[in-house]
Amino acid sequence: MEKAFIYWDNSNIFIGAREAAVDHEGDDTRWRVRLHFGNLLRLAHAGRPVERAIAVGSVPPELRMVWNRLEAEGVSVELFERGETSGREQGIDQALQTHMLRHALDYNGDPGIVVLMTGDGAGFYDGVGFHADIERMHTRGWRIEVLSWRDSCNSRMRKWVESNGLFVALDDHYDSVTFLAPATAGAPLAAPRSAAHVDLAKRPISPPLQR
Repeated sequence: MEKAFIYWDNSNIFIGAREAAVDHEGDDTRWRVRLHFGNLLRLAHAGRPVERAIAVGSVPPELRMVWNRLEAEGVSVELFERGETSGREQGIDQALQTHMLRHALDYNGDPGIVVLMTGDGAGFYDGVGFHADIERMHTRGWRIEVLSWRDSCNSRMRKWVESNGLFVALDDHYDSVTFLAPATAGAPLAAPRSAAHVDLAKRPISPPLQR
């Protein structure tokens, strides 16, 4: 079975989840929705052996224990501080892209399947960013799967992946890759919700490579 190489842009996926939560469960869930990291990982590899898995994100202390559990499952985690002045994340995309290109150049086995979790396709026309890099890997024999939210995925990147690889809409797995934290107070709001079981029967995967 071919091996999966997982690259996970957590901040981008989380921001998209907030918009998806409003569509699925109402306005009050935007700030209560959380990602279920374990189920996202299971959806990404879909039962295939994982050769490399790297997740990048920022460092809210409340997430540290969750990241620790992912590390126990073999995921390399890189966390970055937000800029002191801007409050924005610094260098996260570039760090993940560097890992992708290093694996493309250094891996000695046959190219595997890139499983990229992001919707960020900016920078393509300048030859930078995730979209440009998955095209580079594709030309070297790597197959591409992108997991993202429909409405927040870069339209150009999504169109390219749908023609040259496999696009997996996280919207189709919303109930399993997210859960709702309890509401703090106020008017009647959506009840807390646990994540559902991941149904991999609903998750398309790349067909075996014909050699």
